[in-house]
Amino acid sequence: MHDTHGDAPANKDGLAVSGTLAAIGHTPLVQLTRLDTGPCQLFVKLESQNPTGSIKDRIGLSMIETAEREGRIRPGDTLIEATAGNTGLGLALVAAQKGYKLILVIPDKMAQEKILHLRALGAQTRITRSDVGKGHPEYYQDIAERLSQQIPNSFYVNQFANPANPLAHETTTGPEIWEQMQHRLDAVVVGVGSGGTLTGLSRYFARVAPKLQMVLADPKGSILADIVQTGAPRKPAGSWLVEGIGEDFVPPNCDLSRVRHAYEIGDAESFHTARELLAKEGLLGGSSTGTLLAAALRYCREQTTPQRVVTFVCDSGNKYLSKMYNDFWMFEQGLLDRPRQGNLLDLIVRRYQEGGAVTLSPDDSLLQAYRRMKLFDVSQLPVMDGDRVVGILDESDLLVHVQAAPERFKEPVSTAMVSRVETIAVDAPIANLLPVFQRDHVAVVADGTRFVGLITKIDLLNYLRQQIG
Repeated sequence: MHDTHGDAPANKDGLAVSGTLAAIGHTPLVQLTRLDTGPCQLFVKLESQNPTGSIKDRIGLSMIETAEREGRIRPGDTLIEATAGNTGLGLALVAAQKGYKLILVIPDKMAQEKILHLRALGAQTRITRSDVGKGHPEYYQDIAERLSQQIPNSFYVNQFANPANPLAHETTTGPEIWEQMQHRLDAVVVGVGSGGTLTGLSRYFARVAPKLQMVLADPKGSILADIVQTGAPRKPAGSWLVEGIGEDFVPPNCDLSRVRHAYEIGDAESFHTARELLAKEGLLGGSSTGTLLAAALRYCREQTTPQRVVTFVCDSGNKYLSKMYNDFWMFEQGLLDRPRQGNLLDLIVRRYQEGGAVTLSPDDSLLQAYRRMKLFDVSQLPVMDGDRVVGILDESDLLVHVQAAPERFKEPVSTAMVSRVETIAVDAPIANLLPVFQRDHVAVVADGTRFVGLITKIDLLNYLRQQIG
């Protein structure tokens, strides 16, 4: 491990930065030793070690302090930003420490953990659509710009065009990497959200290591890899699940001129690579980390001579535990392969025989049932006697039973469950599910007398969506 911790960092005025903000940057760099990196040495800079857990703390501090020095903001003013990733968290941290209000406009694909983190830091969040592009009235960047025009004493941070964004990486991230790598470095692999990391590092390394290769990792669906490879997008922008990187336009802060290689990485490869990083190296990275690492591994394995390569653990995987590290979510998204059975088992997310089904016993208390529904975010639970379903308890059953006498939460599940359970054979046609759903029931699937699992309307919708690729 290489590290550059030393004296307390100074801001652009030469003054020491104290408190939490002093912990931004100076992150460790570690070599990966358990992944196949071909003839190369591959290192990752652990930006997940910043205070809010991501590389964006650097630009949050830089953009706010630059606006302060330029007299564009004063404590008590309102900062406004559009963010599809972690920039909002970096801004929220700095705004809270310095006494600014913050409004963030967020596309609806952002992980719930991030949104909760933002709100806990005091930021106001406004959720908008993630499936629309620039020029649409609900596009997140356009909304943020409109708000800044409507709200008095507000400042649109605009990470996509703010020069203090790439400057943060040119003056801190780049020099840290260069020192930690002992001035021996051949390639750096980055992604593009706003373009700040790529542009700032490109500028720095153009001065100190002009032969260094800048490598772009781009989610499949973004247009940036196409532009690097051919000079123009070959197809319209698509959609992707990876958060924080990839674009449907070239941000003003994004200078692609020094990029020599670009790799297009699909969601499945990104998520599985991040999971492999955790399993083999013990490093818990986020979704964009998977994209960067997948591209870095491709680059390393293509080389015929040894190189020293750096990429990033851009943020902490703690923010994605309910998504890419959750097998059930991965299955629902069609990103986790399971052997196809050719029957209704293919629709069941939580399979009983695999230990995934959430169940009750007749003797469990109704309070236990309520807690289990809340914990696993389900509205109905099968009641089991061995491998046999003897009842179903849903939210309506529970509510009817306890609404007049809350002390009934102490009573057993058997007093409130529906004991007449209609099951569907595992080899029944999918069409047999529709009458069950029309009665507003959940489908209980059985193989003979043995319970297999539940199928809900959303399970069927997920299955049908996956058929279109």
